[in-house]
Amino acid sequence: TILMRVLKNDFVKYTRDEEEELEETGWKNIHGDVFRFPPQKTLFCAFVGSGTQLFFLTFAIFTLACVGVFYPYSRGAMYTAMIVLYALTACISGYVAASWYRQMEGESWVRNILLTCFVFCGPLFLCFCVLNTVAIAYRSTAALPFGTIVIILVIWAMVTIPLTIFGGIAGKNSSGDFNAPTRTNKYPREIPALPWYRGAAPQMLMSGFLPFSAIYIELWLLRIITGGGARSCAAGPQASLFMDIASTTTTTDRTCQ
Repeated sequence: TILMRVLKNDFVKYTRDEEEELEETGWKNIHGDVFRFPPQKTLFCAFVGSGTQLFFLTFAIFTLACVGVFYPYSRGAMYTAMIVLYALTACISGYVAASWYRQMEGESWVRNILLTCFVFCGPLFLCFCVLNTVAIAYRSTAALPFGTIVIILVIWAMVTIPLTIFGGIAGKNSSGDFNAPTRTNKYPREIPALPWYRGAAPQMLMSGFLPFSAIYIELWLLRIITGGGARSCAAGPQASLFMDIASTTTTTDRTCQ
């Protein structure tokens, strides 16, 4: 009787362990590491804030184009609207970046706000300098004069940076603690070695290139069928293309995660 009771207890124990091992797959296997703070909090929050600002900027540009505020073929009016709206929406990037940085228990919030100011404008300005120098060397009419460049830099220094700082201060003071829906493990789970195509850089490239190429090819085929392949700069089709790319890219990123 005692032997049978011990065997029964061992059998129940091993059966329970096997069931628990079967259940610890998928979300139950990684839920303790999903909401772990990234090692580069400052850079992560700066990218999130700048991306949010660019999303609202693009949405505002397409909204103004759809209601007929400026003619889509007038590139000068569109560029002027982009510069002005980017300067006015700088508070969004500062607020979002500082809010997330505060929730992630970051301490160097001044560096976070300053990095938010330069994380998009810095690389963009370097690319612009190279392209504008090439245009000046070839005496192209697309080159911007020195006075226009100075005006853009003054707008960025006098409007964009102060609004980013004000938004960062508001986000830092208004945000609370980060409340994750699940408990985070104390020690991170060891991740096995992955193939090269599952690394960070290839995944970032594929998550942006594949949705864009698929949607662009479908849109191009639709133009060939309906308009004979003529180029269209209308705001409506461009806005629908932007929303399709945004939704498809978001779905692709969630699936990869």
